[in-house]
Amino acid sequence: WTKLNSTSGKIYISFLMKFLVNSKFYVNQALIFNVLSIIRNMSSYSIKPYQGTVSGQRHVEISKWFGELESTFYKHHKSPHPDVFRVSNNEAEGCTNVGRTGWHIDGSFQEAPFAYSLYHMVSIPKSGDTVFIPLNELLKNLSKEQFARWDRLWMVSDRRGQLYHPLVYSHPSTGELTMCVHLGMTDAFIWDYGTEKQKITNFQETLEILKEIKKEFATNQKHLQYSHKWEPGDFIISDNLALGHEASEQTQFPVSEVGLRVLHRTTVKGTVIPAKSNVCHSKGDMC
Repeated sequence: WTKLNSTSGKIYISFLMKFLVNSKFYVNQALIFNVLSIIRNMSSYSIKPYQGTVSGQRHVEISKWFGELESTFYKHHKSPHPDVFRVSNNEAEGCTNVGRTGWHIDGSFQEAPFAYSLYHMVSIPKSGDTVFIPLNELLKNLSKEQFARWDRLWMVSDRRGQLYHPLVYSHPSTGELTMCVHLGMTDAFIWDYGTEKQKITNFQETLEILKEIKKEFATNQKHLQYSHKWEPGDFIISDNLALGHEASEQTQFPVSEVGLRVLHRTTVKGTVIPAKSNVCHSKGDMC
C-alpha cells in the first residue's frame, strides 16, 4: 500500500489497490496501519457493479467484515438496503442536511459509539467534500491548560435519554487518546463526573465550551484537516473512534448548482463504552 500524507502530514491515507476490496484480510490489514482507507474506483473491480456503483448488498457484506452493523437512522425509501443510510442534497433522493450540524463522530448518542463508518459515493456533485480530522493529533496540539480542561469534561448527548461520555478517553483498540464529540448533538457538559466537584454546565457555559471546541477543529488546527474530494466509485472505510468529520457546506448546495449528490453509509456497532483510562490522564502521559 502507498501511504500518503494529507497537506498537514497528519492523516495517513491508504489508496488501496482496487481489487483488494474483495479480500477481507487485506482491508483489515490496511486498517491496522491507517485510520482512513480510501479505495479508488471500486466499481471497476467490484464483484457485481451496478450502474457504476457498489450495490447496497455488497456494501453491507463488506461492512460486516468489521463487525455487526447497527442502523439507527431514518430509512429513506430509495435506500438500496435497510442497513444503508442514503444521504443527498435532494430530499427525493436521500436524507438531507446530514453531517452539517458540526464536527462529530458517528453514534455519539449510543452507549458504545460506532466502531467504523463505511461510505460509498453513488452520485458525484461538482463540489461537496467530506472533511476529516485526527482526534489524537488535535489533542496533542492543545496547550497543557486547555487539555486539562477538556480532560475534566463529559459530554451529555441531546438524544436517547441524554447519555453521557467522557470528552477525552483512550481509543479501545490503539490506546491513544481520542474524543467522543458531537458539536451539534450536545445538550450540556459535566465537569469532573463521579467526583465531589461534579457539576453540569448551564446553557451559556455549554455554548462557550462548544464554541471553544469548534475553534480548535475549524480554525486553530485547520492544518490537520483532510478534505476528501470524492471521485466516482470511491469507497471509504473510517475508524470512527479516531477521526472527527463534517460534511462541507457544499454538500447541501442545490442540484441546479452542483449536481446531484448521493452518498451511502453503513455503521459498524461499537463494542466498547467510552471510559476514562487509569493510564492516560495528563498530557505529559498522553498515549
